[in-house]
Amino acid sequence: MIRGLDFYNLCFSIIHKAKNVTVMYGEVSGIDTENGIVSSADEQYKADYIFSSVLLQPPMLQKGQYYLLQHFRGWWIETEDDVFNPAEADIMNFKTSQQHGCTFVYVLPVTKRRALVEYTLFTEEELQPDEYDQGLKTFISEELKITSYSIHEVENGIIPMTNIRFPAQQGKVVFMGTAGGQTKASTGYTFQFIQKQTAAIVAALIKNGSPEIPATPKRFGFYDSVLLRVLHERKLSGAELFYKMFLKNKASKVLRFLDNESSFTEELQIMNSTNKMVFVPAAIKELL
Repeated sequence: MIRGLDFYNLCFSIIHKAKNVTVMYGEVSGIDTENGIVSSADEQYKADYIFSSVLLQPPMLQKGQYYLLQHFRGWWIETEDDVFNPAEADIMNFKTSQQHGCTFVYVLPVTKRRALVEYTLFTEEELQPDEYDQGLKTFISEELKITSYSIHEVENGIIPMTNIRFPAQQGKVVFMGTAGGQTKASTGYTFQFIQKQTAAIVAALIKNGSPEIPATPKRFGFYDSVLLRVLHERKLSGAELFYKMFLKNKASKVLRFLDNESSFTEELQIMNSTNKMVFVPAAIKELL
């Protein structure tokens, strides 16, 4: 776990020490993608390349494409007694109601009495605020067996899970992060992919003077589309899907698969551990 504020502070502490970097703030009024010009209310800036984490046009959903949301609410709670093991994180705990669709909880302890408990869903629609709160209350009381605690912080978030193809570049604008297709469609994982993308772009600029980097192998996009179809059609619960994936494979192998770093042999082994009655028809539909 890396807290956002800590990460931003670290990055800006490095940026502010760089004499060749100027940080400026302003409202962008227009972008000329072909000529590499960014306009504000009173200035224009021209560059060889413009790096943007914001799409210039909203994406349009096409036939065979899916758009789910990974949405969550987290509570930083503190207990009166020692109940957590700060050396262990509980990831994707599905011992919670699946009435809304694929639902799980993270428990990330930082001390024996303080932890982040995060209620997460993979569905098409957000919940009402009180539904997230009820999900957290139920999990904390029934699964963690905690009855007395205080809530110190609340966090909320939404991450797109979609197989829409985002453009890597438009003219002189290079897209970064989610806008550049760096959110894994089937899981919402983004942070690690952004680190790999930015490192690859820097290496390409140093070596070739161009930010163009190799595209992710297409087979990973295919796997994501199949998994999104299964989640969208609800032919298999997310609990059963991910539980069996981790139960029948080494965690390190599954994590390489989810990071798009697995070998084809490892991918065949993982696919062989899934429910073939559900995944084979879904894969065939994606190929047609």
